[in-house]
Amino acid sequence: MSDNPNAIETGVYEQPTTAARIEGRIAQWLSRVPGSWLLRLVGERPLTIDGNTMDAHMQFVVAAQRRKGHTILCEPTPAKGRARYRREIAAVTTAPTAVATVRDLEVAGATGLLSARHYAPHSQGTGAEPLLVFLHGGGFVIGDLETHDEPCRVLCQYGGMHVLSVAYRLAPEHPFPSAVDDSVAALRWAQENAAALGANPSMVCVGGDSAGGNLAIVAALALAREGRATAAQLLIYPTTDANAKMPSATLFASGLLLERGDMIAFSRHYLSGARAALDDPRVSPLRATDLALSPPTVIATAGFDPLRDEGDAFAAALRAVGIIVHTRPASGLVHGFLHMTTVVPEARRVLIDLAVTLRAVVTAGSDTR
Repeated sequence: MSDNPNAIETGVYEQPTTAARIEGRIAQWLSRVPGSWLLRLVGERPLTIDGNTMDAHMQFVVAAQRRKGHTILCEPTPAKGRARYRREIAAVTTAPTAVATVRDLEVAGATGLLSARHYAPHSQGTGAEPLLVFLHGGGFVIGDLETHDEPCRVLCQYGGMHVLSVAYRLAPEHPFPSAVDDSVAALRWAQENAAALGANPSMVCVGGDSAGGNLAIVAALALAREGRATAAQLLIYPTTDANAKMPSATLFASGLLLERGDMIAFSRHYLSGARAALDDPRVSPLRATDLALSPPTVIATAGFDPLRDEGDAFAAALRAVGIIVHTRPASGLVHGFLHMTTVVPEARRVLIDLAVTLRAVVTAGSDTR
């Protein structure tokens, strides 16, 4: 029996159907077609909401998904939602970004070993490269090493950094605070083992998308309280306030790839039975009273995302307490663009820019220590 407490919950990886792969390759080919042509193809006009105009390739993807109908991301069961999530992402990722090496390993979690994947950059060998501990998104319920393989490759290759992707325990099998505890333990493990991975121990940073961004914030603060500073944090459309009632949550509640129903279901699975208050800073890090302990931050928000205003509010809160913050508004994109780098050119450009910016922030910080 495996010592990995997450092995059963993530299930067996299922390959996409032939039809889904063909559809995915068509989508990749269409990414080379001018976006205005694609909009004419589906009979849509450019979409502008709240001053932002959606990227045409992004709008084409959203229109195609709308025609399929929306299914709550973690239904009819979390296991089936996870399998569908993996299949859909695999279907559009036929040529993964090349890095120097990729290897699977296990790292210390809060109660046992966790599956992890280490990506090493082509510039490896000097031991001078940063290490990014990456915590995947998926509402604390879905997502794994496979779903976030390509984004981690992009971050590794274009940021010239090691990336350690960690599969923390998922809800509802392991509700709050299991994911938090695992993320803290994994970041601590990375700080202690960075040199063994070929990275610079003084340049360990943490990041994630959506729920993973939430966990990254909480883990960095937890270790800062122990006197174990993190070099930087990368937050991609993070959820920062579970009790937020912000305009973007209403503006983009339906019709896009993340809907209000998804967020309600994710929250139910993550917090049900945990007796967690929504203003607990481990749930809603925007409510933390010691944000001044946060590391330099790179944060990206999407213009058509119900979580947009939470991310903007968090950036403002950090700046208010003197934290260096680099923002990258992806004004024409939607929540989940991290997975669309093979079909939406702007999504790839944004992710590459984030990788380059994070590397610069970490390097600048190390020069001052």
